[in-house]
Order: sequence, then C-alpha cells, then structure tokens
Amino acid sequence: MTTLDNNLQTQARQDTQGAEHRLVWDWPVRLFHWSLVAAFVGAFVTNRLGVAYFKYHVWCGYAVITLVTFRVLWGLFGTKHARFWNFVRGPRATLRYAREFWRGYAESHAGHNPLGALMVLLLLGALGAQAAFGLFSNDEIFNVGPLAGYVSKQTSLLLTSLHRRTFYWIAAAVAIHVAAVLLHVVGKRENLVRAMITGRKGAHAVAPHDEIASSRGWLAVALAAGVATALALLLHFAPSAEADPGEF
Repeated sequence: MTTLDNNLQTQARQDTQGAEHRLVWDWPVRLFHWSLVAAFVGAFVTNRLGVAYFKYHVWCGYAVITLVTFRVLWGLFGTKHARFWNFVRGPRATLRYAREFWRGYAESHAGHNPLGALMVLLLLGALGAQAAFGLFSNDEIFNVGPLAGYVSKQTSLLLTSLHRRTFYWIAAAVAIHVAAVLLHVVGKRENLVRAMITGRKGAHAVAPHDEIASSRGWLAVALAAGVATALALLLHFAPSAEADPGEF
C-alpha cells in the first residue's frame, strides 16, 4: 500500500469521524450548566463550614441567581435547542414519552427530551427560588441577607425557613437527574455528560437540520452582563437590614 493510499484512508477516517457528531449545545448553555453545578456545590460547602464563610455563601447565591435568570432569558432568545419552546412539552406528551422510555423504545431527541425538559424547569425554578429566599434571610444571630431590609423580620424568618427546606427538595431532584443521566449512559449508550462538555451528540440522534451553526455568544455575553448589572444595582440600593421592622 502506497503512502498516498495511507493518506487517503486517514483523511477518509477523519471525515467520517467529523460527520459522526453534530453540534447541539452552544457554549453558553454548557458554561451555564457547569457554572451552576459549581455555584450550588459552593453554596452547600460554605454553608456547612459555618458563619465565618457566610460571605462566600452569599456570593454563591448571587451566582445562582445570575445564572438562573440568564438561563431563563437564554430559553427565550438563545439557540435552537436552548429555547424552551423547542423542548418543553405538555403533560400528555411527557407521560407518553415516559411510558415509551420505560419500555425501551422512546424516540431520540436532539436536545432535551420531555422528561429532561421537566427536570430543567424544576431545577431552574427551585434553585432560583431558594437563592431568592436567601437574599431575605436572617439567622437572628450573626448574619442577614442583603435584601432583608425590604421585608419585616417575621417575613424574613419565614423566607429563611423556606430557604433551608428547599435545599432538600433540590438535593432530591439533583439525585434523580444524576440517576437519569447514568441510565442514559449505561442503558441507552448515550453519553449526556460528554455532550454537555463538547456540545456534540452522535449523528444518529441529531438530524442535519437540527445541528446549530453558531452559539450566538455575543448575545449571551450581553444578556449575562445585563443580568449581573441589574442584580448589582438592586443590591447597591437595598435598604439596611437594621431598619425598624415596624416600618414595613
């Protein structure tokens, strides 16, 4: 076999490999996903470390709020598979998919499947709510949330309780999410973790017209900067938490 033949075969293998995967997840979605994981874990760890780490716990909360708000906006203005209308389905379609998945013949989806979409909405809502509750928290000893001055002490204590209790629901949802991902990896031979790192899925699961051509990164940066700026302004102009609760 000549050198030319070897080169042609090598090029053919490279072309085939390139066609075996197609881009589905834009880099803003991937960066959001792993940043949210880091922020959630960071919030848990800094809370367990005690009051000396409260400042870092709050920063993790800011990150969660910024990320969740960005993802909601990206679900409206982002790329094809990031937009809610492209993957969120009604109860009937979701139940039908669940039955088909359990029986082993569920249809493949380029982006989130209906059950995955339900988990996305659940986690976004729960994480956003928990972080928002934390902004108004009050431990009655050392620390108060940055927006506690907006509400009465009684309301602040109620939101503090909700902030703590919501964690357990989120932890349960995360456990289910991880189990579902592992089920896809082991049972369906679909490596969702790798796809959320590289952004690419196998061509057998992604039709050519479902591949995205651009991540629209400029728009993602603009939206993230806008959300972070809005949060910073809200925190900057928040009233002091030491204000008389009777005023509210």
